[in-house]
Amino acid sequence: MKKKLYIKDLNKFFKKKRILITGHTGFKGIWLSRILRNFGAKIYGFSLKEPSRIKNLKLFNLDKEVVTHYGNIKDKKSFYKYAKKINPHILFHLAAQPLVKESYINPYDTFETNVMGMLNVLEYAKFSNSLRSVVLITSDKCYKNKELSSGYSENSELGGDDPYSASKAAAEILFSSYNVSFFKKKKIGIATARAGNVIGGGDWCKDRIIPDAIKSIINKKKLIIRSPNAVRPWQHVFEPLSGYIKLSYYLYNNKKNNLNQSWNFGPNLEKKVTVLSVIKLVFKYLDIKKKIIIKKNNQIKETLILRLNCSKAKKSLNWQRIWSTSLSIKRTAEWYKTYLEQKNILQVTKKQINDYFKGGI
Repeated sequence: MKKKLYIKDLNKFFKKKRILITGHTGFKGIWLSRILRNFGAKIYGFSLKEPSRIKNLKLFNLDKEVVTHYGNIKDKKSFYKYAKKINPHILFHLAAQPLVKESYINPYDTFETNVMGMLNVLEYAKFSNSLRSVVLITSDKCYKNKELSSGYSENSELGGDDPYSASKAAAEILFSSYNVSFFKKKKIGIATARAGNVIGGGDWCKDRIIPDAIKSIINKKKLIIRSPNAVRPWQHVFEPLSGYIKLSYYLYNNKKNNLNQSWNFGPNLEKKVTVLSVIKLVFKYLDIKKKIIIKKNNQIKETLILRLNCSKAKKSLNWQRIWSTSLSIKRTAEWYKTYLEQKNILQVTKKQINDYFKGGI
C-alpha cells in the first residue's frame, strides 16, 4: 500500500522536473499542465495548433508558463526532435483522436493517431536516457463491450466494435508488447492508464454532452442528445489526473518495474447516472432553463453501460475518488458559469485545484 501524497510531497517531487506532455492543450492535458505547474514543474508541451487549444492556453494562463511546440504526434521526426531537445524526466502521453463519432468519419486517421502516435512515444522512451517515468493514457473503451454492470478490470478482454475503441485496444496491446520486449530490464517506469467520460471546465470538444450544452447556450441553439439513457463512469477530470500523477510519482523510483502495468482510474460502482440526468443537473446549477431534444442515432453503436473496476489502483496505489458525481457536476457547472459571466476564470481554476488536492491524493 502506497502512502497518501499531500501538496508538500508533490511540490518537493515535481519542483524543476522537466515534464513533457503530449496533447497538453486538450481537456485533460490543460488541467494536468496547470496542476503540475502549480507544483513547480517545468512543462513542455507537444500539441496540435487549433483555436480551442490556443484558447485553453490563455484561459489557464499557460501561454506564458509552458513551452509549447505545435506538432502532430503522427510526425515521428518532429516529435523526436522536440523530445530529444528537452530530455524530459517524466512523460505523459495524452495526444489522441478522442471521439467515437469522428472515428467513423476518419477511421484511418484515428488508427494512425492513436496507434502510431503511441508507437512513436514508445520508441522514444526505449532509447531515452533521461526518462524515468512514462504514463500513457488510453481509454476505458479499450475493453470489449459486454455491457457488464459489474465493471471491467484490467484483466478484462480487450476489443472494440467502433474504430476509436479498437484503436485504443490496439494501443494497449502495443504497450504490452513493448513492456515485455524492451522495458523489463530498462530503468524506466512505464504504464498505461485507462479512464473516460471525465467532466470539468475547459472542455470544448465536439460531440461531448457538457461542452455541447455550453455551446448551445453561447450560440443560442437547441441542445440535441443522442443517447439519453447511456450510463457512463462520470468523474471530474481531477480524479483520473490525480491517478496519473500518483502513478508517475511511484513509477519514477520503482526499481523492480512491478508497476509497469495497465491501470483503471474511475468512479465507484455507484447508482446509475445517465446522460440525461447529468445534463439536467448542469442546467440546474447554471440556473438555466433549456429544452432538450432527444434524437437517437442508430447508425453509431455506443456502449449503454460502461463502468470500471478500480480495485487494483485503490489497493496498490492507495488511490481513491475524492469528489462525488453530484459535486463533480456542480464544480463543472461552476467553472462554465464563471466563464459565461466573464469573471476571473483563472481564479476559480486555481481554487478548484487547491480544494481538490489540499486533502491529499
